[in-house]
Amino acid sequence: MFILCPSHYKDKLMSKFNLLVILGPTASGKTQLAVQLARHLGGEILSADSRQVYRGLDIGSGKDLEEYEEVPYHLIDIVDPGYEFNIFDFQNTFFDAFDDIIERKKIPVMAGGSALYVDSILNGYQLVPVAKNEKLREKLSHYSHQELSEYLLSIKPNQHNTTDLLERDRLVRAIEIAEGEQNNSLSLPEFPEIKPLVIAIKWERSITRSRITKRLKFRLEHGLIEEVRDLHHNGISWQTLEYYGLEYRLVAQYLQNQITRDDMFERLNIAIHQFAKKQDTWLRRLQRKGVLIHWVDGTENCFEQSLKLIEQMK
Repeated sequence: MFILCPSHYKDKLMSKFNLLVILGPTASGKTQLAVQLARHLGGEILSADSRQVYRGLDIGSGKDLEEYEEVPYHLIDIVDPGYEFNIFDFQNTFFDAFDDIIERKKIPVMAGGSALYVDSILNGYQLVPVAKNEKLREKLSHYSHQELSEYLLSIKPNQHNTTDLLERDRLVRAIEIAEGEQNNSLSLPEFPEIKPLVIAIKWERSITRSRITKRLKFRLEHGLIEEVRDLHHNGISWQTLEYYGLEYRLVAQYLQNQITRDDMFERLNIAIHQFAKKQDTWLRRLQRKGVLIHWVDGTENCFEQSLKLIEQMK
């Protein structure tokens, strides 16, 4: 039904939008839909996942590279574990790839992803690099956690990432960045104008929970535990692995005999369900902030629904 004329059709589409964005809660089928659309439109995938940038974090981060086949992808497997890849790195790498894809007259398809990373693109966060400030860190070492939180909010009331308020190391770094941005005399980077078409997959919450549990069982049975063990064997500390989030944190605890396998599964299952609920809340908040989101029903053919939306953009 939807026969594409590569150059003529894409020129029409790209006059309407220059970034196709696929969102949805975890286990919603974002990667599959993004790849299907990229393949159909002659596009390329831009991952907006904070863990997929790391080589070796494959199963736990849900790279699902077997789905891509011939479809080119970016921001996956670009740094080694242990490197502190941050939002500034992401923005610069993202826009380098975005410019390259546009220059070659392909359609960029962003598959999200981490909320902060997606927000930084759709809402155009302007960031500058900030180096470590040892003098400031020494001063902050005498502050209580509460004092650090209050200080950060006093200099930067509108926090993009509220998780920075939960962990002391991240809190100190957030203060360092906030002060650095205030004092930095460098001009802010100029990013290209983004005209997004945002599509999000919606499921009934009970179905999402079922999909999460089924996927978690599959990953545990098909190499997730071995992946974490191999990462540690290859020199990645338990502390670093725990930093990489739910799957890596709890599997690492299991491998250190801190929890049983059943405990690991139950805690992971509950935590991922809670995470999916937060993602739904974030999507609604994104919509309230002015981002136009086109919802597709996960129980129907998401690819066909998305094509109809894109067809209307011509």
